[in-house]
Amino acid sequence: MWDFSDRVVMVTGAAGNLGAAVTRAFQAAGARLILVDRAPDRLPILFPDLADSPEHYLATSVDLTDADATRETVQEALQRLGRIDVLVHTVGGYRGGQPVHETPLETWQVLFDLNVRTALTVTHAVVPVMMARGVGRIIYVAAKAALEGGKNTAAYSAAKSALLRITESLAAELRGTGVMVNCVLPSTIDTPQNRAAMPKADPARWVKPEAIADVILFLASDAARAVHGAAIPVYGAG
Repeated sequence: MWDFSDRVVMVTGAAGNLGAAVTRAFQAAGARLILVDRAPDRLPILFPDLADSPEHYLATSVDLTDADATRETVQEALQRLGRIDVLVHTVGGYRGGQPVHETPLETWQVLFDLNVRTALTVTHAVVPVMMARGVGRIIYVAAKAALEGGKNTAAYSAAKSALLRITESLAAELRGTGVMVNCVLPSTIDTPQNRAAMPKADPARWVKPEAIADVILFLASDAARAVHGAAIPVYGAG
């Protein structure tokens, strides 16, 4: 359906459940790929056909909370592939289960590092590159929880809400530059980890990673050329 054969797409967290689904969707659409993940070996295992290709770059063992490491990874990707047309930032994390007054400060820090700091480091590294070319697409992965706080989920909700505010602010700042910024708001994602953590829940009501990937491809495409600063709900049909 989509043709990205003339685009270079950077996917962070590319070895995760959602990141891998996004990667496969862009791969099927013909994109040249920059895949970034903190694991040392998962990307070559998941995508062996990309590992040795000069048309793609697999960056492993990258800690996106480290601004210097992130900048170096982006510079290496640019040296290899020349540009970045699309950035899809899927890195994030969840912890819950305690009231605000009982949630350890360490948990707040971990969730803001995973969900906010990683977005900021990659944004700092990629946005100037896109602005210099006058074109680009940035898609963040926030969450439905960004819209409203809930019982025992304050730290996660606050972190995802911060990412939503970053999306809105960056979109306002980049209006007119040719760089478009949006985010998606998934509800519970149907992953093996979530099924194991919530065995009594009905996963038929959750959203599939592949369905989220479809929305992300739309936002990265020319069909979304008038969509800027949006937060797209992706809650599934269940």
